[in-house]
Amino acid sequence: MTGFRSPSSGLRALRPAAFGADPSGERMARIRRSPHFKNGVFQNPGGTTGTRPSGSAVEFAKLYFDKEERARRAPEGTVPVHPTTLADIARPPATGLRLTWMGHSSVLAEIDGQRVLFDPVWGERCSPFSFAGPKRLHPVPLPLAALGPVDVVVISHDHYDHLDLPTIKALAGTDTLFAVPLGVGAHLEHWGVSADRLRELDWHEATKVGGLTLTATPARHFCGRGLRNTQHTLWASWVVAGDEHRIYHSGDTGYFEGFRDIGAEHGPFDATMIQIGAYSEFWPDIHMTPEEGMRAHLDLQGGQPHGVMMPIHWGTFNLAAHAWSEPGEWTLAAAGAVGQSAAVPVPGQPFEPAGDLPTRPWWRDVSQPLNREWPVPEITSEITTEATRDDLDLVGEG
Repeated sequence: MTGFRSPSSGLRALRPAAFGADPSGERMARIRRSPHFKNGVFQNPGGTTGTRPSGSAVEFAKLYFDKEERARRAPEGTVPVHPTTLADIARPPATGLRLTWMGHSSVLAEIDGQRVLFDPVWGERCSPFSFAGPKRLHPVPLPLAALGPVDVVVISHDHYDHLDLPTIKALAGTDTLFAVPLGVGAHLEHWGVSADRLRELDWHEATKVGGLTLTATPARHFCGRGLRNTQHTLWASWVVAGDEHRIYHSGDTGYFEGFRDIGAEHGPFDATMIQIGAYSEFWPDIHMTPEEGMRAHLDLQGGQPHGVMMPIHWGTFNLAAHAWSEPGEWTLAAAGAVGQSAAVPVPGQPFEPAGDLPTRPWWRDVSQPLNREWPVPEITSEITTEATRDDLDLVGEG
């Protein structure tokens, strides 16, 4: 019949563009061939992972909507933002490595002459809708167009607070490449990124961009953007290695033993960007607390303090029931307990890990004080660096 549309085609027409697209064709065939795809879904390292809140929904709702607790989940004043300009980042970093945290998990890394942009989210809300969903607690430090050329955009997974439709559409108009986990390319192609600009990787696969090697490494998380989560797109952490420097971006992940393996194969790192926010006892498998994040950093560095740890995935969006400033306070306590250098820049503040680090707890100017003891990691003798093992071998030989 002329003009007839099936109910399913009508529903597809109503599907928000931000939902993206499901993998199909050769992309889906490649997903099925992945050793990490079993029983129709991608599998996490370390066994079964709970991706939905555990425990009592009533208890969770009581905590989340408590009036006093809700007040603590947002800053009391204006969040300071460094007004990043192109002048701030126009000169090459003196040490060859400079990081600029743009808020949440978005980081511009200038490394060995290349510019890498991790998980760029310039949108006002991490949501498929412009009128609902978690809204920014501070503005972006600079317009995306003022960022200058980017060699490669790296995406950790397809959740809205890491893969942002308006940001990707803006970047699609440039000539940047995109490095993404397996399956995520379907979203980007749907939004106008040409296939020849995609580097779509499974865990342990690598690609070259200029003088950099980008490797997708395991993470413990999940995926999904639409109403029906098919678990057909992968999530990843990322290693970026140049001739002189190595950095690591965790994406979203729960703590797991695999950090030691990543560190042994790809480390040590000059800097790590580690997720330490939006954690909860209701979803302990998929996000890390600051104590776990610091343990992950130490694992990545062979078990001893090394390089610089920068906390990410906090301060920009209200995504969990903990106090807004808690991740910052807890990270500083965890770093101090193990003697690890930590950088806590205000959003938009460039710094070089080998130079002066931003360490001032700026959030205290705009948040309620938190007076509590923080669980912190310990350096144990179970993990030793290669250098320490070599020293021990020499002692044994003597």
